[in-house]
Amino acid sequence: MENNYGADQIQILEGLEAVRKRPGMYIGSTSSKGLHHLVYEIVDNSVDEALAGYCTEIDVQINSDNSITVTDNGRGIPVGINAKSGLPAVEVVFTILHAGGKFGGGGYKVSGGLHGVGASVVNALSEWLEVQVYHDGSIYQQRYERGKVMYPLKVVGSCGMEKTGTKVSFLPDKEIFEDTVYDFDILKNRLREMAFLTKGIKIILRDDREDKKEKIFHYEGGIKEFVQYLNRSKTPLYENIIYCEGTVNNISVEVAFQHNDDYNESIYSFVNNINTPEGGMHLTGFRNAITKTFNDYARSNKMLKDSEQNLTGEDIREGLTAIVSVKIENPQFEGQTKQKLGNSEARGAVDNVVTEQLTYFLEQNPTVAKMICEKSLLAQRAREAARKARDLTRRKTALESMSLPGKLADCSDKDPKNCEIFIVEGDSAGGSAKSARSRATQAILPLRGKILNVEKARLDRILGNAEIKAMITAFGTGIHEDFDISKLRYHKIIIMTDADVDGAHIATLMLTFLYRFMPELIKQGYVYLAQPPLYKLEKNKKVWYAYSDEQLNDILTEVGRDQNNKIQRYKGLGEMDADQLWETTMDPAKRILKKVYYDEDYASEIDVTFSTLMGDNVEPRREFIEANAKFVKNLDI
Repeated sequence: MENNYGADQIQILEGLEAVRKRPGMYIGSTSSKGLHHLVYEIVDNSVDEALAGYCTEIDVQINSDNSITVTDNGRGIPVGINAKSGLPAVEVVFTILHAGGKFGGGGYKVSGGLHGVGASVVNALSEWLEVQVYHDGSIYQQRYERGKVMYPLKVVGSCGMEKTGTKVSFLPDKEIFEDTVYDFDILKNRLREMAFLTKGIKIILRDDREDKKEKIFHYEGGIKEFVQYLNRSKTPLYENIIYCEGTVNNISVEVAFQHNDDYNESIYSFVNNINTPEGGMHLTGFRNAITKTFNDYARSNKMLKDSEQNLTGEDIREGLTAIVSVKIENPQFEGQTKQKLGNSEARGAVDNVVTEQLTYFLEQNPTVAKMICEKSLLAQRAREAARKARDLTRRKTALESMSLPGKLADCSDKDPKNCEIFIVEGDSAGGSAKSARSRATQAILPLRGKILNVEKARLDRILGNAEIKAMITAFGTGIHEDFDISKLRYHKIIIMTDADVDGAHIATLMLTFLYRFMPELIKQGYVYLAQPPLYKLEKNKKVWYAYSDEQLNDILTEVGRDQNNKIQRYKGLGEMDADQLWETTMDPAKRILKKVYYDEDYASEIDVTFSTLMGDNVEPRREFIEANAKFVKNLDI
């Protein structure tokens, strides 16, 4: 008997050993992202209990040693013997890959866990993991170290018969992860999203480390409150949040949306609580439904004349914030990163539910219906005007390079992989940059002053703006439906602004434009921020450059602090001559560039940040600045 047991153990460990050898295959990466993913895997199991109707509260705690404890009041992982393996079910869940109640055993109709590998993968990648199950008045416990069972499941105490649930504590393994320190804000954003998507669940996040913190997420309105949250720094067009829910062919559909007086659409789609940044069939169903329903309404109410063309989906979605959430038994994911829903039946289900309930809503709320249609008609007119403006920004063939903006100093190399473009504020800095550059591979595009804030303008006005037109033409990709990344002329787009408040504002305006009109450039890692030095230190005819206060202090400590030190604080790029600009900011061998990253997991938070900082509402912006003031360095007053 013992020999068999040993052999079984070896087989199990081989499975978990594979996880330790190639953790990236199971959790994406061993960076901060993978570290936080461990928490989501365990929380997902508790959320599945909530979706099945058995759990109302999940408590997530970051302990003082950076271990995590997740406690829920669900049914508790079963402790009985699993017939197939001869082991307690809870041990199977934590030690065997692809084990759990999500594979057609009838335990769960739908589940959030991506591959059903959750608990065992977390176990394999933790220094230790301890699970406690509250069941039938007893507390059962088992401990594992790097995936290995430390002792058989045992009863360690008693609890009331009415108490049920599971408590999992684990410490991520330093041998696996680059960094094992949890970030409260990263967990907060994801857990908030989970709470929005699971109506009524209460998720508590506590931080027991030095600066004790606690957040409680509990939304009876579910995704309606999610839309409200996303629109909090915008001005809604109407008060109601339009909400549609229903079940078609076993697919549960929930949709909530509201227009604001903005010009950008923010639509987020989820399958079994998992974000699908590339959309898929459920999103297609939603778009079809609203396009068809609003056109039918506008025609039957004579807001669109017979001779006029239909509103496009883009017109109707101007200023729309929406959440599309479906729960489906066997989700099929496709696309490069498996972030796109492929089940065609999801399209029909969402289309049916939204068409029927939205038609009814518009009949019951003619004032709201009229507001949306009028905004869409304005968008349609602006789109026509924009099309004329856009034709001017489309890059023609390479032979017609005369269409490049006159102020662009292009580079001679035509291979985009070798080429970079510096977007520079002001003509004086532009002049220095043009003299300093390496002409073969570095292009310079000077901009006059601050570009238009695209968050507050319609497409026709944006495309009429000379600075924006110059950038679109120089990059070569086009925008929106014309966008084609294969036509990108430079593989590094470098925003080079002064190291002061104005420079930071210009950089933010630039990033807002790129995020709203060419997000793929950011997503694929082509956008960078130049880091000009803050200080120049001269001593005994020697020169040092410092890029931060800390670095200046280090240099001063090294060279000695005395009256021979000549320190210059750079206010702008224009204060440097061409040689200094090359040496400090443009020379690929010496410069510092910051790459702009886009993380799909925080798409809704990124959206909220842009609309808070660049939108019209002052109050949310003031709150944001107050909350983040402590992170500000080098403030010019």
